[in-house]
Amino acid sequence: MADSYAMVKGGKLNLKGHKDKKSKKHKSHKRKHDGSSVDKVPGSEEKEDTFNHGGWWEVKKFEDIAANVAIEFKDHTYITALDNGGLALGSRRDQGEGPDPAEVFTTIKINDSKVAFKSGYGKYWGLEADSKVVSIAEAMGTREQFEPVFQDGKLALSGCNNCFLSYNEDGNIVCESRTAGPNEMLRLRSNAAREKDPLEDVPKEDRGSVRQAEINYVKKFQSFQDRRLRVSEVDKSQLKKAKKEGDLHEVMLDRREKMKADRYCK
Repeated sequence: MADSYAMVKGGKLNLKGHKDKKSKKHKSHKRKHDGSSVDKVPGSEEKEDTFNHGGWWEVKKFEDIAANVAIEFKDHTYITALDNGGLALGSRRDQGEGPDPAEVFTTIKINDSKVAFKSGYGKYWGLEADSKVVSIAEAMGTREQFEPVFQDGKLALSGCNNCFLSYNEDGNIVCESRTAGPNEMLRLRSNAAREKDPLEDVPKEDRGSVRQAEINYVKKFQSFQDRRLRVSEVDKSQLKKAKKEGDLHEVMLDRREKMKADRYCK
């Protein structure tokens, strides 16, 4: 997170002097031969990161912000709520350990871009006149609103003064800098269960009944010169049997060939 960011207005996060670097084939090839680079299974790094943080996974887009979150600045170091209403950096957690209960906050989504945070003491975060962030508010107002700004795999929180959330030398949480540098970079973490869509790996055309799947493929491949949808009237039990035997697509192609309407047919 060494890249610095440009001045921000209206909560927008613009990368300063960032250039995409193209990897060189000969270097990549060399790393593979000397054993310094090992191909990893997709998603393995994310799983390892979640495991190392006690099951708390990193939120990477606004839609995934859960009801309860922990806010990590330094590695394994989270914002904690104090009983006097203050907010500060907590003690560093060991690898594999999640945040302490005082480091877990309730998130309230205000709209499609802003959120509010409530501590375990039932008080909302708010921005003071001296740019310090405390947790003493009984209700939400303008000063209790924060905007998570996601860009290039990084995240910063913008306060109502258009300055980014960070921490000072005393470990207090503040919103002082209009530039999002390394100290303003943070991670939102959640331990909420993430449900995988059971149809995620199923093509859209194959979803629904076998009859609907056939119609979907006819719509996809038929030439429609006369604007009429031609679907085989042969008993659909043939499709159900084919689906069980694993040759559904082949049978559907045969049925379309007989209809003489598929532009890919002979």
